[in-house]
Amino acid sequence: MQRALKIDEASLGKDHPDVAVDLNNLALLYQATNRLKEAEPLMQRALKIDEASLGSEHPKVAIRLNNLAQLYRATNRLKEAEPLMAHALKIDEASFGNDHPDVAIDLNNLALLYKATNLLKEAEPLMERHLVIFLNFTRRTGHPHPHLEDAIENYTALLMQMGHSKDQVAARLKRLAPEMSEQADGQAEKDEQE
Repeated sequence: MQRALKIDEASLGKDHPDVAVDLNNLALLYQATNRLKEAEPLMQRALKIDEASLGSEHPKVAIRLNNLAQLYRATNRLKEAEPLMAHALKIDEASFGNDHPDVAIDLNNLALLYKATNLLKEAEPLMERHLVIFLNFTRRTGHPHPHLEDAIENYTALLMQMGHSKDQVAARLKRLAPEMSEQADGQAEKDEQE
């Protein structure tokens, strides 16, 4: 990755968008190997390159903002992470619309940040909206979104942390996705017959 970065810097220039991709990839590797101090300046540089070359409201800028926010979250700099996540959400909503899977990921990231800071009431509508986007995707396509199960688990865990009973959580899920509870009820009946 370091070699790819050097090649692209030499052939394309230090401020080329491909260099931002190289920087981002190397930073993610550093983050994954707990070299967080080395990752941060690379992520910041990638963000600056994309803002300068693509504009501050481009979807790739949202990716860079989210990556940097996740690094801040990993280093317990939650107050620094929040505005980056909120800005990424705003960019993706403007770029893709309110019902896009990238928006759902942004909502989940921000909700998990609020959950980590015990702002559960602020997290709940974001987490619900995150789940609804994946439910709507599933309804539109006829295929479950790959992140649907995680969205259900995250929403359930948040509601439980907020003090809701299992029955209350089940009622919320049934309200959001009646077809899922019908499938579960049908499967339960089938299991009882066997």
